[in-house]
Amino acid sequence: MRRAKTKKIALTGYGSFLGMEKGCFLVRDKNGEEKKYPLFEEKIGEVILKTGNMVSTGALSSLGFWEIDTMILTRRGKPVAMLKSLEYDTHAETRLKQYEAYKNAKGIYIAKQIVLGKIEGQNQVLKKHGLETNENVSRIIETIEANSLQSLRRKLVSIEGRYSAHYFKQIFQLFPKQLRPERRKTWKAYDGLNNIFNLAYEWLKWKCHIALIKARLEVYLGFLHSIQHVKPSLVCDFQDLYRYLIDNFLIEHCQNLREKDLKMKWDKFGFKRKGKREYLNNAETRRLMKKLREYFQSKVKIPRIRRGKKQEIETLINEEAYLIAKYIRGERQDWKPRIVKKLWEK
Repeated sequence: MRRAKTKKIALTGYGSFLGMEKGCFLVRDKNGEEKKYPLFEEKIGEVILKTGNMVSTGALSSLGFWEIDTMILTRRGKPVAMLKSLEYDTHAETRLKQYEAYKNAKGIYIAKQIVLGKIEGQNQVLKKHGLETNENVSRIIETIEANSLQSLRRKLVSIEGRYSAHYFKQIFQLFPKQLRPERRKTWKAYDGLNNIFNLAYEWLKWKCHIALIKARLEVYLGFLHSIQHVKPSLVCDFQDLYRYLIDNFLIEHCQNLREKDLKMKWDKFGFKRKGKREYLNNAETRRLMKKLREYFQSKVKIPRIRRGKKQEIETLINEEAYLIAKYIRGERQDWKPRIVKKLWEK
């Protein structure tokens, strides 16, 4: 049995160093103060390394050998890389079954379940705040017929897109007036709130990415999102199941944000083209990352596979990846993503 992993190490400031010393991870900050994390006693589960810090090859070797989740961030806090153990490329049988599912009825079933799960999660956010839900969407999706995954995908994306636009139009009204954008925008958003959503979703994307890799699945072969070069479509699929939890977090986190907590920066928008985009300032970005780390460790009312009536959000994501892999391999008769039914209950 694998040892439990509970301790987190985060170098999210500037000028810190992560190394190894006599079986311990050693963290030295810019002032020379040191803290040691015994590798076997502390049960290290995750390491976050932000640009502006340093790490030794000895520490990287230990992180890889012990399969410790390691994320690398830009200065703005965006996840851009992870450390992947070579052991994660084993179990080719799971990926073979995944390729088969893409061509048969399992792929159609999974695509429907992802959209149903996403909408059910969004409805929980709307219910929590007394907003208008749309229960009829689920019945429409369940009755859709399609001969191929490609034709089904077009229908599902159209329905999901319309519903999500209505969903964001409602929840944006829950944010401070000075932050509200007109609509949800992902790629190259100009306004601060959309960029806050995009940053938080990037963290969720990394959590989903590593969970799917651990489940031995092919992250570039999705069922709902199209297959494109350098697009981890299965991660995009899986991420949709948990966006509502990030939305729930941001609604509460952003209530006290002020205009001075945001700043404008010049960014490239294309060849010889620049524009100004609004981001959280450095202090608020660090606070957001800290709160996000804590949020992923907070518990929700969904029973664990083996025992317990509650589990941490990051554990839920890992378990769900494991369950969908079992369904793809034929070890389960069905798979329905587990959604937190009442977000307002602790």
